[in-house]
Amino acid sequence: MFLCCMVAISCAQSDKKQKKKMNKETAALDESNVSTANMEVATFGTGCFWCTEAVLESLDGVKKVVSGYSGGIVANPTYKEVCEGTTGHAECVEVIYDPKVITYAALLEAFFRSHDPTSLNRQGNDVGTQYRSVIFYHNDEQKREAEQAKVELDKSGAYDKPIVTEITKAVKFYEAEDYHQNYFANNPDQGYCAFVIAPKLDKFKKVFKDKLRKNI
Repeated sequence: MFLCCMVAISCAQSDKKQKKKMNKETAALDESNVSTANMEVATFGTGCFWCTEAVLESLDGVKKVVSGYSGGIVANPTYKEVCEGTTGHAECVEVIYDPKVITYAALLEAFFRSHDPTSLNRQGNDVGTQYRSVIFYHNDEQKREAEQAKVELDKSGAYDKPIVTEITKAVKFYEAEDYHQNYFANNPDQGYCAFVIAPKLDKFKKVFKDKLRKNI
């Protein structure tokens, strides 16, 4: 079953209270030292990108996770614009991963089990099309695997309601503002991080303990 945590606090509400600058010395991943040679790219949206980033970067084989926006009609959107729900963008993450260490199928499993894919345009108290469940595929094989996983999960009866995850071709990905990157790693005591992300990540680590990075 999916792993989710619902409390009376939202990603956007927390952001208004605190906008700390990214501290790369304490970040979970040092992105400046990541080589993308022989790596592949996956793009997912599971609601607030702070959660998606924290969950997926814990997996072994994931070299880099970048929070950003995709799927909309406005070029170079800001966080404020996306939160207004008028740009068409989804909060999502771009995942750079080593296919020799972790497969796309494994990433899909993590994607589906780390949020509620039956919730339309909502995850917990984060409401709006920007929080939709979405897979942006980068090639035909990713599309095939994503569609197959969705169909099989629906047939399995794992969820009480139909999966509403959008599966669509990857388009322009816009990197979010610097303070959003590695947000949970840099702000573990912030309200949304402590009460929403931390419990979700703890549950995720228990389920995926055999797939975690060794320093987790």
